[in-house]
Amino acid sequence: MSDWFADSLTTIEGEYNQTYSKSDYLEFLKWDSVFDPNYEILEIEQKNGIVKAKISKSDKRISFLHEEPFITNQTIKFQNDKIISVQTEYVDFNETTWERNKNGLLSWIDENHPELNGFIYDQTKSGGIKFLKAIELYKSKK
Repeated sequence: MSDWFADSLTTIEGEYNQTYSKSDYLEFLKWDSVFDPNYEILEIEQKNGIVKAKISKSDKRISFLHEEPFITNQTIKFQNDKIISVQTEYVDFNETTWERNKNGLLSWIDENHPELNGFIYDQTKSGGIKFLKAIELYKSKK
């Protein structure tokens, strides 16, 4: 998989740009994999070294926080047959639902399992495992 990416990769979501080294991006993908993601390509086209795709994504984190899959438009740019950037536009992001569920989870964890605090910002595999544990504890109210 690392052969797919240039030495650095930029992700763009709205006004937020993040440039990763190849190893940092692979670590981010490990974080994402913890939540058992499912992707469905709804539309895709390629033109002049750019791939545009409409994608539905669901996983355990998204199901909990957003309560339904994300639909995104993604623009993937290549250079020398390697991915150099991924721009994501959320088509149906429900910020009210996301914030309500995120804040409820964070408050409950802070009161009941403070040892897990910080999981929301830790985008490593171990951070993803803590995030998933926080969701499971919150759902079972243990």
